[in-house]
Amino acid sequence: MKKEQQINTLNELEQALNSLEKQTLPIDTRGAIHNAKSRLSQFKRSIEQDAGQGRLAALYRVSQSLGVSLNLDDVLTQVMDAVIQLTNAERGFLTLVDKDSSNLNLVAARNIQQENLQREDMNVSRTVIRSVIESGSGVVTTDAQDDPRFSDQESVIINALRSIMCAPLRARRQIIGAIYVDNRARSGIFTQDDLDLLNTFATQAAVAIENAQLYTRTDQALGARVTELETLSLIDQELNAQLDLDHVLLITRQWALKGTKAAEGWVVLCNDEDSVTNLVSASQEGDAAELDDWVIAGISLDTAPKLFPAKDDTPSYFIAPFSHTGKTIGAIIVSHPETISASDQQFLERLAARAAAAVENARLYAAIEFANEAKSQFVSIVTHELRIPLTSIKGYTDLIRQGIVGETTDQQNEFLDVIGNNVGRMADLISDLSDISRIERGNINLKPEIITVQTQVLETLSSLRHKLEEKSQNLLTDLPNKPLEAYADPSRVVQVLTNLVSNAWKYTPEGGEISIRAYPNNGQICVEVTDTGIGISKEEQTKLFTQFFRSESAVVREQSGWGLGLSVTRRLIDIMGGEIGFNSKLDKGSTFWFTLPTSAKSQ
Repeated sequence: MKKEQQINTLNELEQALNSLEKQTLPIDTRGAIHNAKSRLSQFKRSIEQDAGQGRLAALYRVSQSLGVSLNLDDVLTQVMDAVIQLTNAERGFLTLVDKDSSNLNLVAARNIQQENLQREDMNVSRTVIRSVIESGSGVVTTDAQDDPRFSDQESVIINALRSIMCAPLRARRQIIGAIYVDNRARSGIFTQDDLDLLNTFATQAAVAIENAQLYTRTDQALGARVTELETLSLIDQELNAQLDLDHVLLITRQWALKGTKAAEGWVVLCNDEDSVTNLVSASQEGDAAELDDWVIAGISLDTAPKLFPAKDDTPSYFIAPFSHTGKTIGAIIVSHPETISASDQQFLERLAARAAAAVENARLYAAIEFANEAKSQFVSIVTHELRIPLTSIKGYTDLIRQGIVGETTDQQNEFLDVIGNNVGRMADLISDLSDISRIERGNINLKPEIITVQTQVLETLSSLRHKLEEKSQNLLTDLPNKPLEAYADPSRVVQVLTNLVSNAWKYTPEGGEISIRAYPNNGQICVEVTDTGIGISKEEQTKLFTQFFRSESAVVREQSGWGLGLSVTRRLIDIMGGEIGFNSKLDKGSTFWFTLPTSAKSQ
């Protein structure tokens, strides 16, 4: 038998003895009754002391378990099960106060079997709960039906509530809710001692609940922030996937609608005259939507966001301008039949910041593309116009050499040689410029076929052998007997080899050595041109394939050149599906290598 039941039985015996004592009885009988009452009182005190100690021990045990979990649902369940265990209640309810609305939210409801209550069993006296929260003091009644404080309350009458006990949840001197327990069938279940015990436990439970709430809010905030960062990262990827202005504006408008669930959205740009051009607009259904002039006029040049609340039949509008170097260059505008929330406004401001960078990048890219196209057109026109006078100069020089206008002196022949050499240099320059222009515009005409690399190497060396002999340079070749077949344009391969061997010849002193090696490598054909020349410093190696770059070395400057050969060579190799690179040490020499694919499929 539980101690509470023992005490109730003893109380009933005590009441029976009191009734007997009031009757007319013999003196001996009255003495026996008095002695029995005395022993009964002592026994009851002993049981009550044991019960109190047991309940304190139980309070300690359940209090220890409250700090195990920071999950709010788990903590609420633990609190209610512990309360029912401590008070022997039939049911228990936990109500929390909403900080924003001050409404009472029922967050947990359990029974003595440690089960969640069904909706039909969640009938409680909210009047009792609210009075406890407002007063900050606990309430206990042995029988609400006869208690003048509660007997006329509708919830008490309808739900036939009897034993009720309720204690406030207090954390950091604030009431955050209340714990409510009851028994609908029996009266006299709870005492003042029970309420004191519940108040003690409620204080500890309130701390555990607040810690769990704080952890939950922090975890939710962190999760929301991570989600937001992931979303913004995805937006950045989509905005910068293409450096195209129309694409940027379209993606911006799509995310403005998607991120805010707005009815309609617009992306507008400001032109140089600070007037607004409506570029992209659409509704959630995908239809184009007109934007009123008064909304466009609301785009501020001071980059301040603006909210126009809904009025009558007019929806609410939010304008999130985006700027570059302190000047408004456009804005995102959305409309909604109702209010545009603060979180949606913040999202649009973050989106606008990213859109500004993407718009500016797209504009810069468009400007660069325009400049490149203009440069290519200029180079194309210049090279075409230069070929005509060069052809005339070369033709008339050859006629003079042939004596058409009479015999020429030795000095005149020297002058003609100078003219011829410079005409050749100009012709090479025009050819390189023409190649660069065609490559940049995608108009270069290649005729790839299966070639034998040894043939192109020997053809190149044959045309350059007289230059090598002039400087008494030693030429070495390492070509296998088995044909090395590659898929490339034969004339362009000769052009690449000519550029590399000519550079080796220029920058290798007299008596130096130049070697050419070709071999198969990882499914491709690799060709190397190695010299014992002046080499290239580490500082200049990073600029080597840049157009018009020439070393500041006096030895390099002595040689004729425009700094275009290697740039053209690299681009030709790229177009033919190969790779090019080099290794060089200052004053030790250089090795330039390139690869060619062996078939059209490997390009």
